[in-house]
Amino acid sequence: MDGTPSFPTNFITEAVAEDLRSGRFDYVRTRLPPEPNGYLHIGHVKAFLIDYLTALHFGGELVLRFDDTNPAKEETEFVEAIEDDARWLGIQWVKATFASDYFDRLYEWAIRLVKKGLAYVDDQSPEEMSASRGTLPRGTKWSETEAAIKPGVESPYRNRPVEENLDLLERMKNGEFPEGSRVLRAKIDMNHPNLVMRDPVMYRIMRVPHHRTGTKWRIYPTYDWSHGQNDSMEGITHSLCSQEYIIHRPLYEWFLEQLGEFPSRQIEFSRLNLTHAMMSKRKLRKLVETGVVRGWDDPRLTTLRGLRRRGVTPEAIAAFVLSTGETKNDSWVEMGQFEAIIRDDLNKRAPRRMAALRPLKLVIDNYPDDQVEWMEAVNNPEDETAGTRKVPFSKALYIEQDDFCETPPPKYFRLYPGNEVRLRYAYLVTCKSVVRDPETGAVSEVHCTYDPATRGGDAPDGRKVKSTIHWVSAEHAVPAEIRLYGQLFTAKNPDVGDDLEAILNPNSLETLTGCFVEPSLAETKPGDKFQFERNGYFCVDPDSDNGKLVFNRTVTLKDSWARMEKSNKSG
Repeated sequence: MDGTPSFPTNFITEAVAEDLRSGRFDYVRTRLPPEPNGYLHIGHVKAFLIDYLTALHFGGELVLRFDDTNPAKEETEFVEAIEDDARWLGIQWVKATFASDYFDRLYEWAIRLVKKGLAYVDDQSPEEMSASRGTLPRGTKWSETEAAIKPGVESPYRNRPVEENLDLLERMKNGEFPEGSRVLRAKIDMNHPNLVMRDPVMYRIMRVPHHRTGTKWRIYPTYDWSHGQNDSMEGITHSLCSQEYIIHRPLYEWFLEQLGEFPSRQIEFSRLNLTHAMMSKRKLRKLVETGVVRGWDDPRLTTLRGLRRRGVTPEAIAAFVLSTGETKNDSWVEMGQFEAIIRDDLNKRAPRRMAALRPLKLVIDNYPDDQVEWMEAVNNPEDETAGTRKVPFSKALYIEQDDFCETPPPKYFRLYPGNEVRLRYAYLVTCKSVVRDPETGAVSEVHCTYDPATRGGDAPDGRKVKSTIHWVSAEHAVPAEIRLYGQLFTAKNPDVGDDLEAILNPNSLETLTGCFVEPSLAETKPGDKFQFERNGYFCVDPDSDNGKLVFNRTVTLKDSWARMEKSNKSG
């Protein structure tokens, strides 16, 4: 990312500033706690930027700590991808750590709670524990309000002697019991109005190898047990997280108070909810594993890998996230707002090029057969330092099919029989005739004449034209494949429900072959970004190799979402 985005003052920075003024902390250290069970998506970026920019704002530091407490879903591949994506965003951290770095210490702290009579081994089944805490078995519909005020039922094992709990916990650690047979629970309050405080599970038995510790452990800490303690162990001053963790804050504070350890402060903020964007890593993983998308980097996904492949810059992502502001209440942001920022960003940085996505041959009958002229074209009118380039012009060109209409509708100002238009950076041409495909009858060539006196400027007699169209010299054209990406989901909130097939857009990808681009694009490399004049913004895809060029459309030149919404309402 070019430079560091400015961080506006908000309730988070005000709270941190007050902590420093009051002497609660004399430094600032935040952390990013991703779980390595998938790739990062746009929803993670908000938390990443808030943690990073808050630390930066106060001259503090950031720790990247992976929450690897569930080995059944975590892989080294995801660790490496998260680090790479975070660097791409421009985020810097003082060190990378793992929850698994602290497994031994966490276990020692758990023993301390057992010895204080504040934790016990429970032999109840998960269903029995769920029911006794005031919740119902999975899959049962229930009223959260009613469940929260319903008194809990203490486990029959809650008052086991300390020595028995210590013995059972050690045997759990040594792998003497099957999965699901026992857990370690904190002993808090089974009648607490916050269900999280009703004797939460600290350890569960899992006979699954860990991606870092191998088979050393047969029990693994829950997120609720490891999260706050890891913050304390690392001296994290401010644990900044999204709003859904507010009900967990009393538990984190209770653990640290009972242990007498460094008390990190948790501050919650609203989640980033983006329409038509899937945020559930579980569902994203299902899309990948079932082959609905090509992978985590499919450009139709709002994973960072997908956005990168589509051609979105880290600057655009940061600008979008920061533009949504910061509140304590969740709200929804329209995809069109995100695309508008992407469009503004690329408008400033993307060089202009000419391409015919659906080419139609145009022949200038009165142009010399073997002549080639090199026209001067502007690289980016938004950036004076971008300069110009030379583009070859010849007798035969390719234009867009929709830039010609044999029987034009009203207010159609592009090319049609008898009409004159400007060829971008070149001459005025007038349509004289067409050639048809003998089999289909469709127009296969448009024949024109040009005015040699109009190169790069107006006609000497002052006549004006109402349309300028782009073109590519047929002799110099470079073949390309163009992938036009649209929305993958028809639902505004694709995280709701489990019937993914019902919300998939069957027209989310259109692949165009037989396209032509100007010769300057022959030397591009994956990741290079351009505006194809009058077509949109495009990025070179990694599939480009061995002379084959593949471009992904990043975003259209105009707000396609607004048109889509208008169409949906009118329909």
